Amino acid sequence: MKIRKTVTIRGFVQGVGFRHYAAKTARRHGLTGWVTNLPDGSVQACFEGEEAEVQAAVDWCHEGPELANVEQVSEQAGEYSGEFDGFFIKQ
Repeated sequence: MKIRKTVTIRGFVQGVGFRHYAAKTARRHGLTGWVTNLPDGSVQACFEGEEAEVQAAVDWCHEGPELANVEQVSEQAGEYSGEFDGFFIKQ
């Protein structure tokens, strides 16, 4: 079953390659969507794909890359849309 999850990651998550590694993780799991930095210092990502693969990417967000210090991850389930052609880093 295909699903969509949007996650917001808080902590020391900007300036540590979080978006790059999140995109790499998403692509490795065959997901589509995006990841971006937010003005408040958090990172937000939207993952679409097979449920188990989306959950694997969300689970990765709880750890992040080596230099990150993830303090909180909030998840919001949404309806799969199929609107993305790949996984992108938004500037």
